[in-house]
Amino acid sequence: MKIQLYLLAGFLFTVCSCSKHSVGPAVLKTENYRHHVEHFNRMEGENKVNAISNAQSWDWMKANIPLFDCPQDNFQEIYYYRWWTFRKHIHQTPQGFIITEFLVDRNYADKYNMISCALGHHIYEGRWLHDQRYLNDYVHTWYRGNEGTRMKKLLTFSSWTADALLNRYKVNNDQAFLLDMLPDLESEYKAWEKDRRTETGLFWQSDVKDGMEESLSGGRREQNARPTINSYMFGNAKAIASIGLMKGDEKLSALYQSKADTLADLIRNKLWNNESEFFETVKKRGAGAFAGVREAIGFTPWYFNLPDEKYDAAWKQVSDPQGFLAPFGLTTAERRHPEFRTHGCCKCEWDGAVWPFASAQTLTGMANRMNDDKQKTLADTTYFKLMELYVESQYYRGKPYVGEYLDETTGYWLKGDQERSRYYNHSTFNDLVISGLVGLRPRTDRVIEVNPLIPQEKWDWFCLDNVLYHGKILTILWDKNGDHYKKGKGLQVLVNGKKAGSSDNIGRILIREW
Repeated sequence: MKIQLYLLAGFLFTVCSCSKHSVGPAVLKTENYRHHVEHFNRMEGENKVNAISNAQSWDWMKANIPLFDCPQDNFQEIYYYRWWTFRKHIHQTPQGFIITEFLVDRNYADKYNMISCALGHHIYEGRWLHDQRYLNDYVHTWYRGNEGTRMKKLLTFSSWTADALLNRYKVNNDQAFLLDMLPDLESEYKAWEKDRRTETGLFWQSDVKDGMEESLSGGRREQNARPTINSYMFGNAKAIASIGLMKGDEKLSALYQSKADTLADLIRNKLWNNESEFFETVKKRGAGAFAGVREAIGFTPWYFNLPDEKYDAAWKQVSDPQGFLAPFGLTTAERRHPEFRTHGCCKCEWDGAVWPFASAQTLTGMANRMNDDKQKTLADTTYFKLMELYVESQYYRGKPYVGEYLDETTGYWLKGDQERSRYYNHSTFNDLVISGLVGLRPRTDRVIEVNPLIPQEKWDWFCLDNVLYHGKILTILWDKNGDHYKKGKGLQVLVNGKKAGSSDNIGRILIREW
C-alpha cells in the first residue's frame, strides 16, 4: 500500500492511493445536464455546421467537458451554453482541426476563416477539454500551416500565445508538445521585437491590431505604447523562459527571463500613472504623455501576475460606478470620462461599452490577484458579483447569447441582430468558472491547488466534476450541510473518485499528488 502525505490548509493528512483510477464523473450524473443542450438545439436555426453538428453536440460534450452544478440556474445554463457554442467553432480542415472566431466568413481572416485575435482565449478555454487534438491541430496550423511556417496573418493581432500554451501545459502535462513548440514561439517573439519594439524598450500597437478599435486612448492608426501588448510580451517572455528551463537550455531561459524582467520594470515605471493610480496608454510609442483615461486594458498586467500590492489601488475602480462598474458588467473605459460612449454605435467601439474579450481578461487578472494572500483590496464578494453580471449579460431576448459587445446599462447586444455577432468566440467564460470561481489553480508542480472565490454563505452547494487534470479526474464539491450530495459536509477534493483533501469551510486546499 502506497501512502503519501498531503498538505491541507496547513495540516498533514494521509491518503491511500492504492485503488484503481476511476473513469468519468465521481459525483454528478451526466444525463442531468442533457436538457440544457436540448434547449439550445431547439432555440435556433443552425446557421452553420462545422465539425460537430447540433445533433452531435451532446455526445461531444459528454466526452469532453467538466460538469458543473450549482443552485443558481443562470450560472449553470451559461456554463453549458458556452461549451455548446465553443463546439460550434471547431472546424475540420485538410490540416486538422482549427477554431474560428466568427462562424460567418470574414474577408480579413486567414485561411479557413482563422483570426488570431482571440487565440489566447481559445487556448485558455479549450485547455479543459478532454480531447486536446483540437488545440494541438489548431496551434500547429497557425504556426506551421503555411508550408511549414506560420500562417500569413498570425501576427496581425497582438497575442499571448506562449503564455497560454504554458498555462495549458499546467493542465494537461504534455511537455513534449510544449517543447516542440519552443522554436516557433521564440521566432514569433523575435518578429514582434523587430516590428514593434521602440527606442524606450516598450512595444507599440495600434488599437485595431490589439483587437480594440476606436478606444478613448488612441485610434485605429495611432501607434501607442499600450498596457495590452506590453503585458502580452512580458507574459510570453516569462513563458519562453520557463519552457527553456524545462528543455534544459539555461542560456535561453536566462535570456528571456531578462527580457521579462526588463519589460516588467518598463511597464511599472512608464505605464503606471501615479496620479490616476492606473496602468495607462502612453502616446507616441511611449515617448509622449499619458492618454489620460483609465481603460480596462489597464488591468491586463494582472493577467500575467506582473504587479504587486503597491498597485492594488487600481482595483478600486471595478467597484466604482464612476469607474468600470455598470449594470451589465465592466465597461471598457471609465464611466466618468467626458468622452465615454461618444464614438457612435455599432462599428466596434471600445469607448466604454462592455466587451466580453476585455471582461474575461480583467476577471482572469482579478482571480490571479485574489490568489495572492498579500492583497487586501478585493473580496470574493466582488469577484462573485462581477461574475454574476457577466452571466446576466449573456442573454438576448430571453435566450442565452454571446456576441461582440453590449450596452452597459441596458444589456442590449449592439450587433445582436447581425449574423456575424452570433456565438462570437472572442472571450472565455468556463475557464473563469473552473480556475476562478471554483478555484482549481493549474500549476507546473505536483500539487493540486483549489481556492474557490465563492463567498462562504452564497451557495450551500456546488460541484465541478469530471475535470481531466494531470491525467487524473478531479472532483471539487462544496456541501454546507452534507445533505445535497450525500458525501459529507464541507469542501472536498476527490482524485479519481477518492477523497484526497477537505476543509470545513470554503478556502485554499493544497494536495500533493501521488
